[in-house]
Formats: sequence, structure tokens, C-alpha cells
Amino acid sequence: MTASSNHHRQVAAAVIGNALEWYDFVVFGFLTVIIAKLFFPAEQEYSALLLTTATFGVGFFMRPIGGVVLGMYADRHGRKAALQAIIAMMTLALAMIVFAPTPAAIGIGAPLLIVVARLLQGFATGGEFAIATSFLVESAPAGKRGLYGSLQQVGLSIAALGGALAGMFVTLALTPEQLESWGWRVPFAIGLLIGPVGMWVRRHLEETPEFLEMRAAKPVREPLLVMLKAHLRAVLVTFGLIICGTITYYVVLVYMPTFARTQLHIPLADAFLAQVIALVCMTAIIPAVGALSDRIGARLPMLVGSGLCLLVLLPLFEWLHAAPSFGRLVIVQSVLCSLIGIFYGPLSTAVAQQFPPGVRSTGLSLAYNLAVMLFGGFAQFFVTWLIAQTGQATAAAYYVIFGAAVGVVASAMLPSEPGHAR
Repeated sequence: MTASSNHHRQVAAAVIGNALEWYDFVVFGFLTVIIAKLFFPAEQEYSALLLTTATFGVGFFMRPIGGVVLGMYADRHGRKAALQAIIAMMTLALAMIVFAPTPAAIGIGAPLLIVVARLLQGFATGGEFAIATSFLVESAPAGKRGLYGSLQQVGLSIAALGGALAGMFVTLALTPEQLESWGWRVPFAIGLLIGPVGMWVRRHLEETPEFLEMRAAKPVREPLLVMLKAHLRAVLVTFGLIICGTITYYVVLVYMPTFARTQLHIPLADAFLAQVIALVCMTAIIPAVGALSDRIGARLPMLVGSGLCLLVLLPLFEWLHAAPSFGRLVIVQSVLCSLIGIFYGPLSTAVAQQFPPGVRSTGLSLAYNLAVMLFGGFAQFFVTWLIAQTGQATAAAYYVIFGAAVGVVASAMLPSEPGHAR
């Protein structure tokens, strides 16, 4: 095998594995309405949705724990070993959901099983972003860290696109009765089938040269609190950038099908199709902007993406709510996903380069997962609650506006030159 083909396989292993890790999270968010009815029956649809979105969020409580544990493991024993462990845990969690009996069969044990699966997913995924990002950035040739880091976000986009396609397929191909009886399990089963492939691919990864050089130097290991103090600015900047990234991801990319169905009364299949179109746009934009950041730096495109989101969010939501339709939903989602793609392009590399290799996975995992737990995991819960309390469907936009504003501030704190590293 040539060095070039081996290098491409390294990159593909990180991206494919990362996409699979996130696929299940996305599918769970897309199928919230159905899962709510089956596993969390309540007298009111609003109450069932709150219970299900809370279950979606509980997995995020485990993410900082998993992020720190797995991040420290990766910084000590290697990116490869940690990435293998993560995909094995996620595959197990997927199996628990695929084969979970409903409350009609085992009573309270059914929702508890879903919660346990979510906790395991949270622990595993807590380490995925930081470790896979570290792997990609450290594997990149000179002058291409922005492009390679952007492939991490491409993995997230592919996960959302795959989830939307799976959701669209089952809602179009099956009757409502079939969908509630067994069809909702199909998207999860697809991920379960891919799991062993990802495990095999990651088994053949090679450690990054930067990690091997760092390990050969036998660096002194710093306690977690000492590391935080030494790299506090990096943690805070990363925390702010991820607040913007996670809110936009879980509201605009994951929650929108539920929002379109429950608030705009657009058929779920149409909502998934609109999501697919928008995600294709985003998937194309991310690597292009990532490559651009290698020449102009990360700060400018991230300021443009988050700043334009801040300006257009509320007008777009109000325009969509004034006359809900499939066409308007496609336009709104395509515009928002394109702007998010601009922000996401340089994001992974920008946050990874805030930290030196010896603490990169640990520091990035901690900042990333705290932001995701506090602002992303319960995004759907907060948005559902805001809509119920205000009586305004457009209340969902306010939470995203907050995230975009934080993103503007954090982006402004990044160095303006490309290829910065601490």
C-alpha cells in the first residue's frame, strides 16, 4: 500500500467513524415525535415531547466525564486506542436501542433502557470530537490543517444528512402504523450494521507523528486543574466557539424536523426532504471554507458565518412562520445551513490549535463537552419549553440568536493569521 493511500485511509477512518458516532444522536433527535409516543406516553403531546427531549439530553451529562476520561486516555496511550474504544461503546448503545422492547412489553424497564443507552452514548461521544479532531489535525500535511480539520465537521454533516435520508425514507415508504410498530427502528439498525465496519477500519489506524514525537519526549503529566490554569484562555475561547456550534447544530440541524411537524404542521417527510437539501449545501461548503482558512486564517470566516446568522435568524423564522410551506422551509434551512457551514469549516482546527499536543485531547474534550452539555444537549428541551411558555413558534430563534452572539465574540478572540498553534 502506498503512503498516499494509507494516508487517505487514515483520514477516512476518522471521518467515517465520527459520522457513525453522531448518526445515532441525530436519528434520535429526528424521531423524537415517534419515540415520545412509544416510550414516554403522556396525556398531552407537549408533555411526551418534554420527556423525550429530556431523555435526549441526559446523555449529555455523561459527556464531560467521558470526554475527560477518554481524552486523558488518548493523551497517554494514543488516539488510535481511544477511537477504537469509543466506536465499540457506541455500537453497543445502538444495539440497546434497536432491540429495546416498548413499555407494553416490559413496563417501566423500556424507557429506563433507552436512558441507559443514552448515557452510554454520551460517555462514548464525549471523547469522539476532541480525539478525532486531534487525529485529523495532527495527520494533516503542512499548510492543510484547516482542510483536514474541516473533515471532522463534514463527518457531523454526513451524520445529519444520513439521519435525514433515513428519516425521509421510513416516513415515505411506511404507513404511520408501520412506522410506530417497527419502522422507527430501521434508521438505528442501519447505524448498527455500519458499526462493525467502523471498528475494523479504526483497528488499522496508525498513530499520528506528532503524538509519537510527544510521547518519545516523555512529557511531564499535569494534573487536570493545573492544565486548566495553564490553558485557561484556550479553554474559554473553545467553550464560546462550541456554544455557537452546538446550539446551531441541535436546533437548526436536529430539531427542525420536529419543529416543522409540530409548529408549522408541515408533513414529516417534507421536513426531512428540506433538511436533506440544506445539508447537501452545508456539506459542500464546509471543506471549501476549511481550505480557505489555511490561507486567510479561521477568524474572518467564523466571524462572517456567526455574524450573518445573528442578523438573519429572526427574520427568516418569522417569514417561515407567516406562511409555512415546503418551499419556504427549503429556503430557510438552506440559508441557515450554508451560514453554519461557513462557521463550521475552520471550527475544528481553530479549537484544536488552541492546545499543545500533550493536553490537546483532554483540554479540548473538557471545553467542548461542557459547552455541549450545558447548551446543546437540552437545546430541544429549552426550545420546546420556550415555545410553550411564550406561545410563539418563533421563540426557537431566540436561543439560536444567543448562540450566534456568543460565536461572534469568541471568533473575534481568535488570532487572525492562519496556522496558529500554541
